[in-house]
Amino acid sequence: MDLGQLAVRERNILALERRGFPGPGAKERAIREELGLAPVRYYQLLNALLDDPRALTADPVTVNRLRRIRESRRAER
Repeated sequence: MDLGQLAVRERNILALERRGFPGPGAKERAIREELGLAPVRYYQLLNALLDDPRALTADPVTVNRLRRIRESRRAER
């Protein structure tokens, strides 16, 4: 995994997405405490990151998984 092309915050967002969270609120708490971001801003950055080819190169498994989830949610609307 080559994360060298991504900024530290972008790498940290992908790292957080690779983790599992035990219950509701745990992920949002981690976003605030570990990244210092509001969850809304986090998800804006994550969404932009999913369209960034550097992110796909750096962590294809995570990015492709999240892209599939995003597409299935869009299809439900």
